[in-house]
Amino acid sequence: MSAILSLDKISKHFGSVKALREVSFEVPEGSVFGILGPNGSGKTTLLGIVTDVLRASGGHFLWFGQKPSGDHRKQIGSLLETPNFYHYLSARRNLEITAVIKDKPKGDIDRVLKLLKLYERRDSKFQTYSLGMKQRLAIAGCLLGNPPVLVFDEPTNGLDPSGIAEIRELIIELSQQGKTIILASHLLAEVEKVCTHVAILQQGVLIRSGSVASALNQEEWLEVSATDLQALHSLLSRLDKVEKILPAGEFLRVFPKEGLTTVMLNRLCFENGIILSHLRLKKSSLETAFIELTKPGGN
Repeated sequence: MSAILSLDKISKHFGSVKALREVSFEVPEGSVFGILGPNGSGKTTLLGIVTDVLRASGGHFLWFGQKPSGDHRKQIGSLLETPNFYHYLSARRNLEITAVIKDKPKGDIDRVLKLLKLYERRDSKFQTYSLGMKQRLAIAGCLLGNPPVLVFDEPTNGLDPSGIAEIRELIIELSQQGKTIILASHLLAEVEKVCTHVAILQQGVLIRSGSVASALNQEEWLEVSATDLQALHSLLSRLDKVEKILPAGEFLRVFPKEGLTTVMLNRLCFENGIILSHLRLKKSSLETAFIELTKPGGN
């Protein structure tokens, strides 16, 4: 899988403040890449640099394996701040202005309005839109010209749960169309639902990057139960492929060593006269793994 964006030791200083410190990672083509970190970690600064809003103090980056150029920028749709539309104009008119400013085809306006489910309200004034609709219109502006890469800074910021769900579904849909999506967020539960890869920043330093599973080392365990829980515990404690067992109410949490699958565990129990009434593979949440990774000494 080729890299759409490659960062090599990107640094940014604002006077004595070091916002980014030699950050390096790659964004694979077709991925939904989340840049994670608390407020002040450097997420927005990093996106500003790769979209040419800010100039890096050190390091360099490549788009599509090449030094950034005007042609490359035309292949990137970005939303880095609160939607900036004319409140007294309609959605269609606002997108017409956006198309002129960004040198995008006006003939693409109806397509993006339909894609963002705003076509029926195309002639309504922007000021009549809900927050979720305003955010979708801003994303519609990013999609004019059908760019293959999208860059979003906190795309669900300020939205209620319904609006967050709308944007989440949209990101998944755009990803399924083959677009590469780079987004900064502090909403870990949402990132877990949409992202394939992550880069974790803390005070301008890259802590970890890669696929969600590999970067965060999410802990996995098998949740099991049987009529005779004590007999089940006794059996599992004798298995070489079991690291540890923790009681969890009516269940046992079985932490396997490499190679132990649900199928193998079910068969071993059956062969020893124990019928499992419950068997499920579970893993720690992204939030739990993130907190563990970013606590002092966690990385």
